Amino acid sequence: MKNAEENNNYRIAVPSAFETVFSHFYFAENKTEFPITKTLLPSFQSILAFNFGTKSSLKSQQNTFLEVEKCIVLGPIKQAFDYTLEPGSQILVANFKEDAFYRFFGNALFDSMPIHPDDLINENCFTVLWEELQNIADPKERVDYILDFCKPYLREQTKITTLLNDFQNENLNPIKAIASQINQTERNIQLNQKKVFGYSVKEANRYERFLKAVDQIQKNILNDLKIDWLTIVDECGYYDQSQLIHDFKYYMNISPTKFLKFQNDICSSKPQ
Repeated sequence: MKNAEENNNYRIAVPSAFETVFSHFYFAENKTEFPITKTLLPSFQSILAFNFGTKSSLKSQQNTFLEVEKCIVLGPIKQAFDYTLEPGSQILVANFKEDAFYRFFGNALFDSMPIHPDDLINENCFTVLWEELQNIADPKERVDYILDFCKPYLREQTKITTLLNDFQNENLNPIKAIASQINQTERNIQLNQKKVFGYSVKEANRYERFLKAVDQIQKNILNDLKIDWLTIVDECGYYDQSQLIHDFKYYMNISPTKFLKFQNDICSSKPQ
Protein backbone atom coordinates (compact mmCIF):
# COMPACT_ATOMS: atom_id res chain seq x y z
CA MET A 1 0.00 0.00 0.00
CA LYS A 2 1.17 3.51 -0.77
CA ASN A 3 1.25 5.04 2.69
CA ALA A 4 2.31 2.63 5.43
CA GLU A 5 1.14 4.94 8.23
CA GLU A 6 -2.33 5.51 6.84
CA ASN A 7 -2.79 1.99 5.49
CA ASN A 8 -1.18 -0.20 8.11
CA ASN A 9 -0.96 -3.87 7.06
CA TYR A 10 1.46 -6.59 8.08
CA ARG A 11 1.86 -10.25 9.05
CA ILE A 12 2.28 -11.46 12.61
CA ALA A 13 4.27 -14.68 13.10
CA VAL A 14 3.04 -17.38 15.47
CA PRO A 15 5.14 -19.13 18.17
CA SER A 16 6.60 -22.55 17.30
CA ALA A 17 4.00 -24.25 19.53
CA PHE A 18 1.32 -23.17 17.06
CA GLU A 19 3.20 -23.62 13.77
CA THR A 20 1.10 -26.68 12.81
CA VAL A 21 -2.09 -24.71 13.48
CA PHE A 22 -1.65 -21.25 11.94
CA SER A 23 0.67 -20.13 9.14
CA HIS A 24 0.45 -16.54 10.43
CA PHE A 25 -1.94 -13.76 11.42
CA TYR A 26 -2.60 -10.74 9.21
CA PHE A 27 -3.50 -7.27 10.46
CA ALA A 28 -4.75 -4.36 8.34
CA GLU A 29 -6.37 -1.02 9.08
CA ASN A 30 -7.58 1.89 7.00
CA LYS A 31 -6.68 5.30 8.41
CA THR A 32 -7.55 7.17 5.21
CA GLU A 33 -10.80 8.91 4.29
CA PHE A 34 -11.49 6.50 1.42
CA PRO A 35 -12.38 2.79 1.15
CA ILE A 36 -9.47 0.49 0.24
CA THR A 37 -10.25 -2.58 -1.86
CA LYS A 38 -7.86 -5.49 -2.38
CA THR A 39 -8.15 -8.86 -4.11
CA LEU A 40 -7.17 -11.87 -2.01
CA LEU A 41 -5.57 -14.71 -3.97
CA PRO A 42 -6.95 -18.21 -3.37
CA SER A 43 -4.87 -19.94 -0.70
CA PHE A 44 -6.74 -23.20 0.01
CA GLN A 45 -6.51 -22.12 3.65
CA SER A 46 -9.48 -21.50 5.92
CA ILE A 47 -9.44 -18.20 7.78
CA LEU A 48 -10.99 -16.69 10.89
CA ALA A 49 -11.40 -12.92 10.51
CA PHE A 50 -12.17 -10.39 13.24
CA ASN A 51 -13.36 -6.92 12.28
CA PHE A 52 -13.01 -3.89 14.54
CA GLY A 53 -14.19 -0.34 14.02
CA THR A 54 -16.19 0.35 10.86
CA LYS A 55 -17.63 -2.65 9.00
CA SER A 56 -15.56 -4.28 6.27
CA SER A 57 -17.07 -6.13 3.32
CA LEU A 58 -16.36 -9.08 1.03
CA LYS A 59 -17.35 -9.59 -2.59
CA SER A 60 -17.16 -13.01 -4.24
CA GLN A 61 -16.57 -13.78 -7.93
CA GLN A 62 -20.33 -14.36 -8.15
CA ASN A 63 -20.81 -10.74 -6.98
CA THR A 64 -22.16 -11.79 -3.59
CA PHE A 65 -21.64 -9.00 -1.04
CA LEU A 66 -21.24 -9.59 2.68
CA GLU A 67 -20.68 -7.08 5.44
CA VAL A 68 -18.33 -8.24 8.20
CA GLU A 69 -19.47 -6.89 11.55
CA LYS A 70 -17.53 -8.85 14.19
CA CYS A 71 -16.10 -12.19 13.05
CA ILE A 72 -16.47 -14.77 10.29
CA VAL A 73 -14.88 -18.01 9.16
CA LEU A 74 -14.26 -18.56 5.48
CA GLY A 75 -12.67 -21.25 3.37
CA PRO A 76 -10.94 -23.18 2.15
CA ILE A 77 -10.37 -20.19 -0.13
CA LYS A 78 -10.38 -21.77 -3.60
CA GLN A 79 -11.18 -18.66 -5.64
CA ALA A 80 -10.11 -15.04 -5.33
CA PHE A 81 -12.41 -12.49 -3.71
CA ASP A 82 -12.33 -8.75 -3.05
CA TYR A 83 -12.36 -7.27 0.42
CA THR A 84 -12.95 -3.62 1.25
CA LEU A 85 -11.72 -1.81 4.33
CA GLU A 86 -13.89 1.22 5.03
CA PRO A 87 -12.30 4.29 6.65
CA GLY A 88 -11.78 3.56 10.34
CA SER A 89 -11.88 -0.22 10.01
CA GLN A 90 -9.40 -2.86 11.22
CA ILE A 91 -9.17 -6.58 10.50
CA LEU A 92 -7.20 -9.34 12.21
CA VAL A 93 -7.11 -12.62 10.30
CA ALA A 94 -5.99 -16.05 11.53
CA ASN A 95 -4.84 -18.31 8.69
CA PHE A 96 -5.36 -22.00 9.51
CA LYS A 97 -2.88 -24.58 8.16
CA GLU A 98 -3.95 -27.80 6.45
CA ASP A 99 -6.20 -29.76 8.85
CA ALA A 100 -6.07 -27.22 11.73
CA PHE A 101 -9.55 -25.82 11.04
CA TYR A 102 -10.97 -29.34 11.43
CA ARG A 103 -8.94 -29.92 14.60
CA PHE A 104 -10.41 -26.76 16.08
CA PHE A 105 -14.04 -26.81 14.91
CA GLY A 106 -14.58 -30.55 14.45
CA ASN A 107 -15.57 -30.21 10.80
CA ALA A 108 -14.13 -28.64 7.67
CA LEU A 109 -15.78 -26.08 5.42
CA PHE A 110 -16.24 -27.13 1.80
CA ASP A 111 -16.77 -23.82 0.07
CA SER A 112 -15.81 -20.21 0.58
CA MET A 113 -19.16 -18.96 1.84
CA PRO A 114 -18.62 -17.05 5.09
CA ILE A 115 -20.30 -18.13 8.32
CA HIS A 116 -20.17 -16.82 11.87
CA PRO A 117 -17.96 -19.19 13.92
CA ASP A 118 -20.56 -19.40 16.71
CA ASP A 119 -22.91 -21.05 14.19
CA LEU A 120 -20.41 -23.93 13.84
CA ILE A 121 -20.24 -24.71 17.54
CA ASN A 122 -23.72 -23.64 18.75
CA GLU A 123 -22.25 -21.33 21.38
CA ASN A 124 -21.58 -17.61 21.52
CA CYS A 125 -17.95 -17.86 22.67
CA PHE A 126 -16.57 -16.09 19.57
CA THR A 127 -18.87 -13.13 20.15
CA VAL A 128 -17.53 -13.00 23.71
CA LEU A 129 -13.96 -13.37 22.39
CA TRP A 130 -14.52 -10.48 19.96
CA GLU A 131 -15.76 -8.28 22.81
CA GLU A 132 -12.64 -9.11 24.84
CA LEU A 133 -10.37 -8.41 21.87
CA GLN A 134 -12.08 -5.02 21.45
CA ASN A 135 -10.50 -3.97 24.75
CA ILE A 136 -6.97 -4.83 23.57
CA ALA A 137 -5.33 -2.15 21.43
CA ASP A 138 -2.13 -3.89 20.29
CA PRO A 139 -2.60 -6.43 17.42
CA LYS A 140 0.24 -8.64 18.71
CA GLU A 141 -1.41 -8.81 22.17
CA ARG A 142 -4.69 -9.69 20.45
CA VAL A 143 -2.95 -12.58 18.68
CA ASP A 144 -1.52 -13.83 22.00
CA TYR A 145 -5.02 -13.69 23.51
CA ILE A 146 -6.48 -15.69 20.59
CA LEU A 147 -3.73 -18.32 20.89
CA ASP A 148 -4.49 -18.77 24.60
CA PHE A 149 -8.17 -19.04 23.77
CA CYS A 150 -7.45 -21.80 21.21
CA LYS A 151 -5.39 -24.12 23.41
CA PRO A 152 -8.19 -26.07 25.15
CA TYR A 153 -10.10 -26.72 21.93
CA LEU A 154 -7.43 -28.14 19.64
CA ARG A 155 -7.67 -31.87 18.93
CA GLU A 156 -4.68 -34.06 18.13
CA GLN A 157 -4.01 -34.99 14.51
CA THR A 158 -5.13 -38.46 13.43
CA LYS A 159 -2.58 -40.90 12.02
CA ILE A 160 -3.98 -40.54 8.47
CA THR A 161 -3.96 -36.75 8.66
CA THR A 162 -0.37 -36.71 9.91
CA LEU A 163 0.69 -38.93 7.00
CA LEU A 164 -1.16 -36.70 4.50
CA ASN A 165 0.34 -33.55 6.04
CA ASP A 166 3.88 -34.90 6.02
CA PHE A 167 3.81 -36.55 2.58
CA GLN A 168 6.73 -35.22 0.51
CA ASN A 169 7.33 -37.52 -2.47
CA GLU A 170 6.14 -35.64 -5.56
CA ASN A 171 6.61 -38.73 -7.73
CA LEU A 172 4.04 -40.78 -5.82
CA ASN A 173 0.27 -40.47 -5.45
CA PRO A 174 -0.18 -39.74 -1.70
CA ILE A 175 -3.58 -41.47 -1.55
CA LYS A 176 -2.22 -44.71 -3.04
CA ALA A 177 1.03 -44.62 -1.06
CA ILE A 178 -0.64 -44.00 2.32
CA ALA A 179 -3.40 -46.57 1.66
CA SER A 180 -0.73 -49.17 0.95
CA GLN A 181 1.38 -48.12 3.94
CA ILE A 182 -1.40 -48.50 6.53
CA ASN A 183 -3.34 -51.24 4.73
CA GLN A 184 -6.53 -49.22 4.13
CA THR A 185 -8.57 -48.62 0.99
CA GLU A 186 -7.75 -45.63 -1.23
CA ARG A 187 -11.39 -44.59 -0.92
CA ASN A 188 -11.05 -44.34 2.87
CA ILE A 189 -7.93 -42.16 2.58
CA GLN A 190 -9.69 -39.95 -0.02
CA LEU A 191 -12.71 -39.51 2.26
CA ASN A 192 -10.45 -38.59 5.19
CA GLN A 193 -8.59 -36.05 3.04
CA LYS A 194 -11.81 -34.35 1.94
CA LYS A 195 -13.44 -34.49 5.36
CA VAL A 196 -10.47 -33.04 7.28
CA PHE A 197 -8.93 -30.62 4.75
CA GLY A 198 -12.07 -29.54 2.88
CA TYR A 199 -10.57 -30.35 -0.55
CA SER A 200 -9.22 -33.32 -2.51
CA VAL A 201 -5.59 -34.07 -3.44
CA LYS A 202 -6.54 -33.47 -7.08
CA GLU A 203 -7.85 -29.98 -6.25
CA ALA A 204 -4.70 -29.24 -4.21
CA ASN A 205 -2.39 -30.35 -7.03
CA ARG A 206 -4.18 -28.13 -9.55
CA TYR A 207 -3.93 -25.19 -7.15
CA GLU A 208 -0.21 -25.80 -6.51
CA ARG A 209 0.41 -25.73 -10.27
CA PHE A 210 -1.46 -22.41 -10.52
CA LEU A 211 0.47 -21.00 -7.54
CA LYS A 212 3.75 -22.00 -9.17
CA ALA A 213 2.73 -19.98 -12.26
CA VAL A 214 1.79 -16.97 -10.09
CA ASP A 215 5.16 -17.16 -8.26
CA GLN A 216 7.03 -17.36 -11.57
CA ILE A 217 5.17 -14.33 -12.97
CA GLN A 218 5.84 -12.32 -9.80
CA LYS A 219 9.55 -13.19 -9.89
CA ASN A 220 9.75 -11.98 -13.49
CA ILE A 221 8.04 -8.73 -12.50
CA LEU A 222 10.45 -8.21 -9.58
CA ASN A 223 13.44 -8.81 -11.86
CA ASP A 224 11.99 -6.60 -14.59
CA LEU A 225 11.92 -9.50 -17.06
CA LYS A 226 9.54 -9.87 -19.97
CA ILE A 227 6.96 -12.61 -19.37
CA ASP A 228 7.51 -15.61 -21.63
CA TRP A 229 4.17 -17.41 -21.38
CA LEU A 230 5.38 -20.55 -23.16
CA THR A 231 8.21 -20.95 -20.64
CA ILE A 232 5.74 -20.58 -17.76
CA VAL A 233 3.44 -23.16 -19.38
CA ASP A 234 6.35 -25.57 -19.67
CA GLU A 235 7.95 -24.98 -16.26
CA CYS A 236 4.69 -25.13 -14.31
CA GLY A 237 3.37 -28.34 -15.88
CA TYR A 238 0.59 -26.96 -18.06
CA TYR A 239 -0.47 -28.79 -21.21
CA ASP A 240 -0.73 -25.54 -23.20
CA GLN A 241 -1.39 -21.81 -22.84
CA SER A 242 -5.18 -22.22 -22.93
CA GLN A 243 -5.01 -24.46 -19.84
CA LEU A 244 -3.03 -21.75 -18.03
CA ILE A 245 -5.61 -19.11 -19.03
CA HIS A 246 -8.42 -21.43 -17.90
CA ASP A 247 -6.87 -21.76 -14.42
CA PHE A 248 -6.42 -18.00 -14.04
CA LYS A 249 -10.06 -17.46 -14.98
CA TYR A 250 -11.16 -20.22 -12.60
CA TYR A 251 -9.18 -19.01 -9.58
CA MET A 252 -9.21 -15.25 -10.17
CA ASN A 253 -11.82 -14.54 -12.85
CA ILE A 254 -9.18 -12.68 -14.89
CA SER A 255 -6.70 -13.59 -17.63
CA PRO A 256 -2.94 -13.88 -16.91
CA THR A 257 -2.29 -10.59 -18.75
CA LYS A 258 -4.89 -8.77 -16.62
CA PHE A 259 -3.27 -10.31 -13.55
CA LEU A 260 -0.07 -8.48 -14.57
CA LYS A 261 -1.89 -5.15 -14.70
CA PHE A 262 -3.55 -5.51 -11.29
CA GLN A 263 -0.53 -6.80 -9.34
CA ASN A 264 -0.55 -3.90 -6.87
CA ASP A 265 -4.13 -4.65 -5.82
CA ILE A 266 -3.58 -8.34 -5.20
CA CYS A 267 -2.71 -9.85 -1.82
CA SER A 268 -1.84 -13.38 -0.83
CA SER A 269 -2.61 -15.03 2.51
CA LYS A 270 0.09 -17.64 1.89
CA PRO A 271 3.31 -17.07 3.84
CA GLN A 272 6.09 -15.46 1.80
